[in-house]
Amino acid sequence: MLAKSLKKRENELANAKRQLKILSQGVFENGELPMFNAQLEAVNKSVLKSKALEILQINVGYMCNQVCAHCHVDAGPDRKEIMTRKTMQQCLDVIKKTGAHTLDLTGGAPEMNPNFRWFVVEATKIGVKDFIVRSNLTIITANKKYYDLPEFFKKYNIHVISSMPHWTKGKTDNQRGDGVFNASIKALKMLNAVGYGMPESKLKLDLVYNPSGAFLPGNQDALEFDFKKALLSDFNIQFHQLFSITNLPISRFLDYLLASDNYNDYMYSLVEAFNPAAVENVMCTNTLSVSWDGWLYDCDFNQMLELKVNSSVQHISKFNKEALSDRTICVSQHCYGCTAGSGSSCQGTVA
Repeated sequence: MLAKSLKKRENELANAKRQLKILSQGVFENGELPMFNAQLEAVNKSVLKSKALEILQINVGYMCNQVCAHCHVDAGPDRKEIMTRKTMQQCLDVIKKTGAHTLDLTGGAPEMNPNFRWFVVEATKIGVKDFIVRSNLTIITANKKYYDLPEFFKKYNIHVISSMPHWTKGKTDNQRGDGVFNASIKALKMLNAVGYGMPESKLKLDLVYNPSGAFLPGNQDALEFDFKKALLSDFNIQFHQLFSITNLPISRFLDYLLASDNYNDYMYSLVEAFNPAAVENVMCTNTLSVSWDGWLYDCDFNQMLELKVNSSVQHISKFNKEALSDRTICVSQHCYGCTAGSGSSCQGTVA
């Protein structure tokens, strides 16, 4: 179990430029594998362009009560980057203008931001079709001040999406830390108790699966069936959907790939699984990602690599719909993760 973030350990991979350099060297630099932009050109897609904005994804801070082995955010208790109320207000002002149907709050553990509840209440007043909070589940049981989160989520009809690597203790704790599985089960039962995840309930509870090793996820529908069967029979827990997400080769997962000597094989797997059909629906084309300090990115992964949007407007305080429309999406080799197989996004498969 990791105890500190890459940043706290002063690991070179805490540097976004170093990550991007690694992703452009080796099997890509020597021509064994094509660069992602060359792969796009090969399928008559010279560049990726943004479409109408549908999803505003806001990272309210990198602070988290866990230090997961796969985390692309490099989140943890030692990360102090937290969105201020001023930046939150700028986000609220933009939400009113965009017409985006989905608001997606992420972290870290978004609930640890001291202004989290204020933001949820204010954002709810604006009215969006789908208001998502990405919860790691364990935060609900981490401290008594969070015990009422299920009721809070219910009051404001929050769509809860939670990471759950596996339905067994061993595989879950291996990826997310000792004790995480039991705490997650307890939190899921608390959510079920107030109506979340029940078959006829409008209180949406979805789970996210991502592999615990250097391999691609299996079929999303088959995984959902297995998860539902196991969680119901073993713990009497129910949920609505399972989203299968490919681990992208950045941050801690990149560190794992390099340390375990799996990097080349994993990149080969991603490139060989490239699916042109997935390119059409990658999340960066209809999403705008906002960092804790208000900078704008095409997606959460680009945010972690510090690849700001290709636009004259790069900060939420200067938001301009026209300036951000039809922009060219920033890409690098990590993008293969979202176009492999059935594709991958924060909402699961895309093809």
